[in-house]
Amino acid sequence: MLRLAGALVAVGLVATVLLPRETAWLVALSVVIVLGVPHGALDGAVAAPLLRPRYGRMWFGVFAVPYLGLSALVLLAWQAAPLTTLAGFLALSVLHFGEEDAGPGRHVEAVVRGGLPIALPALLRPEETAGLFAVVTRVPMPQLPVWWAAAAWVWVAVAAAWLLIRPRRAAVRIEMALLALAFWSLPPLTAFTLYFVGLHGPRHVRALIRDPSRAPGVDTIRRAVHAALPVFGLTLLLGAALWPLYAPGAPDAPAHLLTLTLQMLSALTVPHLLLDRIATRYPAEAP
Repeated sequence: MLRLAGALVAVGLVATVLLPRETAWLVALSVVIVLGVPHGALDGAVAAPLLRPRYGRMWFGVFAVPYLGLSALVLLAWQAAPLTTLAGFLALSVLHFGEEDAGPGRHVEAVVRGGLPIALPALLRPEETAGLFAVVTRVPMPQLPVWWAAAAWVWVAVAAAWLLIRPRRAAVRIEMALLALAFWSLPPLTAFTLYFVGLHGPRHVRALIRDPSRAPGVDTIRRAVHAALPVFGLTLLLGAALWPLYAPGAPDAPAHLLTLTLQMLSALTVPHLLLDRIATRYPAEAP
């Protein structure tokens, strides 16, 4: 059933190429919010076994205050230094995606696989990618920044060497080929959404289910969904509270939703990565 639902979502996303750009944005962003954000909402399930033994009922406040405070600093950084923040967001994304896709200790593979959804849009659809992030940064961007294009070509060299030096697992090569096809044939936001909700999110949830030390209470998909709901609901409320600041009476809702969604994703990624480091270093005991 889950695979059928996933296939229907994928077909629906691919079909958005027939829609106007702003409508396609709304569809992709809705999928990111509803199906992609909840995997990060499992951070509460990761933090609980680390903090509850020491802080008791106060554990959620001890978790939420610094988590949201760090997120707020990232949102402020988007306003103060948007291009610098964009560079940091992309670098963190490579790190985060790569570690999830490659697994621990595979540093070159992490760069190759984590860099794919960041480098390919810059190489295959540079004008569309520049237009997308001009909206996110609210900075005119007639073309991609030189540093992004240069980093993308460095990634090509590293990826080619990694693939050619020795044979890689067939599953990895097929996955990378399919992702390359998606980023070549689909608009950048649509292709990224397919990666984010089709590979990255499910992979993160499965890793938590299989690792009793990181989230002992999450051992099935059903429990993962249940554990994610409270923090996911708070995330939606936070986005709704920020909406007037991002869309102060202006009619261009898709662009404002794009800006808010990607900036919030970057803001939540920073404490998400930090919590993951803490949970890996100080694992909770399985019940």
